[in-house]
Amino acid sequence: MGFFDTIFNAINDFTWGWALVPFLVVLGVFFTIASGFVQLRFFGRMFKVLTGDEESNDPSKISAREALLVSVGGRVGGGNIAGVAVAITAGGPGAVFWMWAIALVGMCSALVESTLAQVFKRSEPDGTYRGGPARAIIHGLGENYRWLAVIYAVCLIASFAIGFNAFQGNTVAGAALDSMDIPRLWTGAFLAVATGLIVYGGIHRIAKVADVIIPVMAVGYILLALLVIVVNITSLPGVIWDIVSNALGFREAVAGGVGAAIANGLRRGLFSNEAGLGSAPNVAATAYVKHPVSQGITQSFSVFIDTMVVCSCTAFIILLGDVYQPGAEGLDGAALTQQSLVSMLGGWTQYYLTAAIVLFSFSSIMYNYYLGENALSFMTESKVAIHTLRWVIVAIVFLGAVAPGATVVFSFSDPLMGILAVVNLLALMMLFPIALRLINDFRAQLAAGVAKPVFDPKKFPDLDTDPTAWPDAK
Repeated sequence: MGFFDTIFNAINDFTWGWALVPFLVVLGVFFTIASGFVQLRFFGRMFKVLTGDEESNDPSKISAREALLVSVGGRVGGGNIAGVAVAITAGGPGAVFWMWAIALVGMCSALVESTLAQVFKRSEPDGTYRGGPARAIIHGLGENYRWLAVIYAVCLIASFAIGFNAFQGNTVAGAALDSMDIPRLWTGAFLAVATGLIVYGGIHRIAKVADVIIPVMAVGYILLALLVIVVNITSLPGVIWDIVSNALGFREAVAGGVGAAIANGLRRGLFSNEAGLGSAPNVAATAYVKHPVSQGITQSFSVFIDTMVVCSCTAFIILLGDVYQPGAEGLDGAALTQQSLVSMLGGWTQYYLTAAIVLFSFSSIMYNYYLGENALSFMTESKVAIHTLRWVIVAIVFLGAVAPGATVVFSFSDPLMGILAVVNLLALMMLFPIALRLINDFRAQLAAGVAKPVFDPKKFPDLDTDPTAWPDAK
């Protein structure tokens, strides 16, 4: 076991330690500049997905809104409650500023990777679509790069479907035990049964469940944060100044100063919004849209919701309270968020937050499962393999919930996600010219007065697309 720990620690140090975060930031900045700040130009269009403008009358199709909510459910998880608290504890209030900064850059990376996943998606016999970075590599770069796509798929299954689902089960069981004294065994059994019911319904059931619980989850948490802000409205300007001044070095809150703020803000921001990591495009590819860029814009909005809205809620809950003391040893993670709420609004909030954590984590479990299923379907069409994965996911969720130290077994998740991100970023660099052509096509149609641009595969004969996936083309 020690040998494997050494290997995985070396991979983690090579990726997340010094190479990957700068790579993600630099590439995101390049995409932003090269695309003409596309995430800002199309910012107003992002909200149109909520009105259902691109809904299909075909019940077999996954709508753009459903794909958005599934991806939001995946991005918004325990990291938005516990991860933000860790970033503030380690990097000070300035870490929040750098989380915002990386989200604005990441919105472009998310747009690019989801646009590519859409253009190379394939129709399934049941009317749904499958796609993602693995298929984009094969159809965009060619069969010679299949080995790269296989590495991606294996890392996606190991990190998200297995490792992170154990973490989510552990998070829910820990919160239920701490706030309501519910034994881990009961929580694990409940999560296992609920997970089994959802995953055996496929992407349609996942999308329908997400369509219900994600709005409840997000709106409920945002309303709670707004209540905290209203109660402490006079302190809000001071908190915002603390965030900015600590981020830019005007004032140091923790050891390490600006460096600690940047490192923790960027890293936790990237872990939370997943922009450029190659996970959300698997869900983005399932949506019915008229143009690939439409879903790219939608997934850019998903990053905005995750970081600029939900992570900011957690940050203000912590910084407006008295529990957090910059530079002092004390509470960390979800406990810091929970105690901050209790100190300002009363004991009832710990139960409210526990419910939020359950919804956040369960939505992530659904999302993580689909990522694993999609990756496995790329490597094999065996129904036995899919059923085996489903049972493994149910068992992993149960194991992660009932054993407090179970997640140690899955310490390989972070380094494998690092490899996953490197593979995805390499593919994005090579495929970016295609994404730029699609963005320019979308812009040209808007300039010509087309309110809802339509992708026509015949205009891109050099691309290995599936014409049946674009029924709106002439």
